[in-house]
Amino acid sequence: MVLFDKANCLAVSFALNIVGWIFAMVSMGLPNWRTWYIESSPAPSWGLVSVGMWKVCSYQPSGLQTRPIVCHRYTYSDTYLPLHIRFPQHLLLVAFLLSLLGKGLMVLALRRVYMGQLQKDTPGNLFLAPRILSIIAGAFIAIAVLCNYHAVLNEEGIDFPPSFHIPYRPDRQEIGSTVYLAILAALLMLFSGLFTISFQQPPNSQMYPQSPKCKVPSCISLQIHDEQFMEVK
Repeated sequence: MVLFDKANCLAVSFALNIVGWIFAMVSMGLPNWRTWYIESSPAPSWGLVSVGMWKVCSYQPSGLQTRPIVCHRYTYSDTYLPLHIRFPQHLLLVAFLLSLLGKGLMVLALRRVYMGQLQKDTPGNLFLAPRILSIIAGAFIAIAVLCNYHAVLNEEGIDFPPSFHIPYRPDRQEIGSTVYLAILAALLMLFSGLFTISFQQPPNSQMYPQSPKCKVPSCISLQIHDEQFMEVK
């Protein structure tokens, strides 16, 4: 019973990790990590720009262009991307891969628990690895969020190609709404890793009931007889 209670707690932690992983994937694809307000530049640069980790989208009034929303995806060959974009990109990719590996190990461990395929120290090792991987993945996402916050705080610019019609630095910028989704993803991964119960197979211990003290004369005589037999032996 204790074994399956621990396994059920680990299954809940695994579900939280899955939700955090989904939030992390969604935040990686959304562009609104940084919001740029371009007010002094002439058209078509004037408007709102959402700078993400993998793409940038510009929003202009519908009267200026036939396409009010224009998005451009980044590639690994793009040399204009600064370090405060490339570094979080790699952190998010590594976090995605580590979290994916941790989920595979967790599924394997839970399957062995519920199927009764247990060996000494094996389940503990299987549950320890995904817990560590989840903590590392959550930490990497948190570092990516901090890098983005540092770029906004220092008003860092990006030298986009002229065809993007986006200036190097906006008039003002702020943290985008996608960052909060990434923070939630990091917290869920860290929570599922830090508060996962250390799974250990309970030792096989045999409990022997203690015999009550004898108070009746027959029982006392039997005990005396046993003691005399042991002394003779």
